[in-house]
Formats: sequence, structure tokens, C-alpha cells
Amino acid sequence: MKIKLENNKVFFENKGSKKEIHPFWLRERIDGVNFVDRGTQQRLFDPTTLKKNIEIKNLKLSNEFLEVSFNDGTKTKILIHNILKEFSNVNDIKSIERIKWNSSLKNLNNYEFNDNIFEQKKMYEALINFYKFGFVIFKKVPTENDFLVKFANSIGSVRRTNFGEFFNVKSKPNPNDLAYTSLPLAPHTDNPYRNPVPCIQILHCIENEVKGGYSTLVDGYTVTEELKKDYPDFYKILTEIKVRYQFIDKDIFLENWAEMIQLDEEGNFKQVRFSPRLDFVPLMEKEKLELYYSARNKISELYNSDEFRIEFKLAPGDLLMMDNHRLLHGRTEYNANEGNRFLQGCYIDYDSTEGKLKHLKKKFNYEV
Repeated sequence: MKIKLENNKVFFENKGSKKEIHPFWLRERIDGVNFVDRGTQQRLFDPTTLKKNIEIKNLKLSNEFLEVSFNDGTKTKILIHNILKEFSNVNDIKSIERIKWNSSLKNLNNYEFNDNIFEQKKMYEALINFYKFGFVIFKKVPTENDFLVKFANSIGSVRRTNFGEFFNVKSKPNPNDLAYTSLPLAPHTDNPYRNPVPCIQILHCIENEVKGGYSTLVDGYTVTEELKKDYPDFYKILTEIKVRYQFIDKDIFLENWAEMIQLDEEGNFKQVRFSPRLDFVPLMEKEKLELYYSARNKISELYNSDEFRIEFKLAPGDLLMMDNHRLLHGRTEYNANEGNRFLQGCYIDYDSTEGKLKHLKKKFNYEV
């Protein structure tokens, strides 16, 4: 990709294709102190009020910059790198390559907490690994005064649900969710019945005195890629059929229709939903239902396989942050009579981690 100048016009060349860059596009990106607020990077002008016949008067191209003067008397100096980045539609976060993993994963991406971590390079590194692996664990996080909420809000903003700003995970009488029992929890994603589904779950261990109750994680990205390779018909139907996910409590009714494996606009992995106690398959032709049920059984078998699951015990002060659109999580059974097992949880969305990562990138002049 490169920028070329011809007859007072700017052209973008890529793989034999040559296209003129509209003068107005360049005029919108004028970034002098009179045109862009340095703190917020928001325009100080409204481009819809500019005259339509914006033309280029003078151009100068160097290795790093494009300098442009316009017929309305304004001028700007734009980094060539920034122009090429916009034309390549590079998303800093999407450019972080996911790393597939299974039960052989040994590095659990642990980072020791300190009071200043939210503005340190350590947090930048932790967030990069979060996007690579789908989870990260912070050690020695304070356990008093619902510190979980302060932690989450230091990255972004807590996503409140009907469970509240945060929720306590421990066995209790008459629970409205199996999470609040000592029973084992098979691999699942949280809240598939919401639209949109919360992106990130944070679990903070306050107490853990029991022998069991191990946390489990499965990489839905790895499993669905395996399914795609070995059982393409199963993969195809799970990416096409929307099923109904439902949650009913005494004062709430939540419902969402979505694919078990959701792809993005380019046909690549975007999100998994899996919670067999909450899904309802729509009525279809018998042959299609046969295929769907076989596909659901196969992916359930893979999710529950020892081949893809990692297990670890959260200690008091451990805080697990996991991608609820990518990972499935669960828990092994424990005996509540052995002692207390108490975790606190909450949700945040991708704009929180993306915003924090981009802020730290800018602060330390890093490349994602």
C-alpha cells in the first residue's frame, strides 16, 4: 500500500488498484489546534457545515507525512501511516491473534495485583494476553469491601443485570441458579438469554476452604475450530440455526434467539453460546432436527472432554477475568460442610477492556 500524488490529486494504491482519495475526506481529518481538541480528539468544527466544493490547492508528500492546503484557506499535515491504517481497516483489537489452547495449557496468565496496576505496563500486557487466550488471572487482589466493583470500574464500567451490580457465588437455600449450589457445573457460557450477552465475566475469590470446587475453563474458539475441521455439517448447522434461550425468575422473563456458534460478517468466529438447561431448539423438519441434535451432542461432548478443559483452584485474592463470548466456564463439585467457598462476580463489556488497552497503548506509545 502507498500514497501517490498526480495533478494535485492524492491516490491510494494497493495490489494493482489505484483510487483517488476524496479531498473532503482529507479536509475532515485536519487536526490543527483550532480544529481538534487535544484532550478528547473531538472535532471543533462540524464537517456538515463546510462547503461541498472542497478542492486541493497544494500538496507535498514526504516519507512520513502528507501536507495538504485546501481552497478554503486551511491546511493540514497527516501521517502517511494513519492514512494507510484507515484504508486497511485495521482494528487494533482484532489484530491481536487468538491463540488456540486445550488441556495442555500450563501458563495461566497470572499477574500480581498492586494499587497502581491499572495505569502500568503490566495491565497492558495482561489485557493483550486476555485477548490472546480469553482469560487472565490477577493474584492478591484485596478481598474486603466488595473490591471487585472497584477493580471492574477501574478498567471500564460494571454491566448491571437482574442479579445486581455484582453477585455472590455461594450455596444458599432456594437458589434461582445452579451456580448458588455446591453441585458441579458443566462448561457453559453465562446469560445467553440476554441481548446483548455480557462480554466479560469477572470472578473474585473471597474464601475457598473446600477440597473440591475447582474452576474449569474451555476455549470455545478451539473447540469450534475442531468441529469445523472434523464435522463440517455439524458446524454449519450450529452456525445457521437460531435457538431460543430463556431465563425466568419470579419477577423477570428474559429471552434471546441466537446461534450456538455465531460468526462475524466475514464468516469468522465471533461468539459461542452454550447452556443446555436454558436452550430451546425451534421446530424444524425431522431430518434437520436429527442433524441439529447430533451436532449439539457432538459439541457438548467436545466441551465436556478432558482434552479441552483446564482445572485450577482459585485462592482467596485470585481474580479471574474471562471472555464470556469465547470461553465456557464451570466448577467441580464440593462439600459445603467442609468450609466456605465464596466468590463474587460481575460483568463488563468489551468497550471497557478495549478502551483501557487503547489508553495504555497511547500512554506507553506501544503497538498492539
